[in-house]
Amino acid sequence: MAIQSFNVSGMTCGGCVKSIKNALLAQDGVVGVEASHETGVVDVSCDGTAATPELLKQRIEDAGFDVVA
Repeated sequence: MAIQSFNVSGMTCGGCVKSIKNALLAQDGVVGVEASHETGVVDVSCDGTAATPELLKQRIEDAGFDVVA
């Protein structure tokens, strides 16, 4: 299992965290998500190759948040 980490801007509350978790958990290959609006970090546990970093980033952005470098 691999863990991908993303710095995300725009998370300001628990509702934001839930939105990101739901968006990522809908992706094939994602088995777990830890997110913190306090730190702005999202860690995604992936199993297999279906969940590429680019695809995960797109899922976060589609949920209305920005992935920052």
